[in-house]
Amino acid sequence: MQRMIITSLLDTDLYKFTMMQVVLHHFPGAQVEYRFKCRNPGVDLTPYVDEIREEIAWLCTLRFRERELDYLRGLRFIKSDFVDFLGLFQLNTKYITVAPKGDGSGEIDIVIKGPWLHTILFEIPVLAIVNEVYFRNTQPIPDYAEGRRRLQQKIALIRNDPDMAGVRIADYGTRRRFSRLWHDEVLLTLKEQLRENLAGTSNVMYAMKHGLTPLGTMAHEYLQACQALGPRLRDSQTFAFEVWAKEYRGDLGIALSDVYGLEAFLRDFDMYFCKLFDGARHDSGDPIVWGERLIEHYRKNRVDPRTKTLVFSDALDFPRVAELYRRFKDRAIVAFGVGTNLTNDLGYTPLQIVIKMVRCNGQPVAKLSDTPEKNMCEDEAYLAYLRQVFEIPGASGAGR
Repeated sequence: MQRMIITSLLDTDLYKFTMMQVVLHHFPGAQVEYRFKCRNPGVDLTPYVDEIREEIAWLCTLRFRERELDYLRGLRFIKSDFVDFLGLFQLNTKYITVAPKGDGSGEIDIVIKGPWLHTILFEIPVLAIVNEVYFRNTQPIPDYAEGRRRLQQKIALIRNDPDMAGVRIADYGTRRRFSRLWHDEVLLTLKEQLRENLAGTSNVMYAMKHGLTPLGTMAHEYLQACQALGPRLRDSQTFAFEVWAKEYRGDLGIALSDVYGLEAFLRDFDMYFCKLFDGARHDSGDPIVWGERLIEHYRKNRVDPRTKTLVFSDALDFPRVAELYRRFKDRAIVAFGVGTNLTNDLGYTPLQIVIKMVRCNGQPVAKLSDTPEKNMCEDEAYLAYLRQVFEIPGASGAGR
């Protein structure tokens, strides 16, 4: 029998657990819907539907092992009642469907629908499954030599430059990795050769396996869900940050900044949040503009930006990391999350695939990021309303 792709429920990003704990404690009854999108034109995924379904069926048989629960229990911000809940947890196939779109486009529909608490852990392993199924069918004899050559170039760019001595790079590449085994090799190589420049990994399984620091706080879905869960739409971003602070009491203090664009984030991220949170994460738009604006914003709010962390995580490669590090390293604490460019760079075009929350408690939710093509909402009327409420200029096609 062919080896299965996902072998552990820890094979996911840390922020899934940190958000899931908030869901358990604050929104246990929330109902959500997620949808899949492949942004690559002309990629036909329909031949692999049965294989993807088979992998997901296997994923839904997995349970947390005792040593995995013990590892989670040892993380300072994870609470024991949440680990007890995970001890009973299992993903359920009734909440997920995979089917061809049926319009000849080659696109597939993956719909995840059910209680947020019981569906939140689908996204990352399902994306990893789609990626690996696609690449093991289209590249049956992978060019690992080319992948290793490219990885060595990246490492050399950091290790051979004295200016890069203090740079901290994390692996954020679980969802779009070429394969699980390649992901493992990349991390082992980085641990051995990048050494102190490797900050850690978002992947909890590999953090546990290789003694690395697991990294992550919140994702877009958390702030999107708060559009339906908060008291008033205009206050949904501040509501999300308040609930987060209530749960973590100052820990896990990196705020995601691009759900409504930078202007709306800076309006809401007042002096209280500037002081309370450790920093912010960039995930769309121009990273230099973002960094400059955030540093200026901290100064205006009488906060020394050198005490705050700027996390860059949008489609980074190593030359871009080096450029951003040189610009900001003496003006703030800077960190970098590199995803696809680390775990899926063997010379093949990576899949640009996402799974996004589109509804919560029956109402549409969306993000209006600084990169319009990253937006994903099927309800144009809701997008228009969201823009109005957060005073965001309209853009045609933003609902893609």
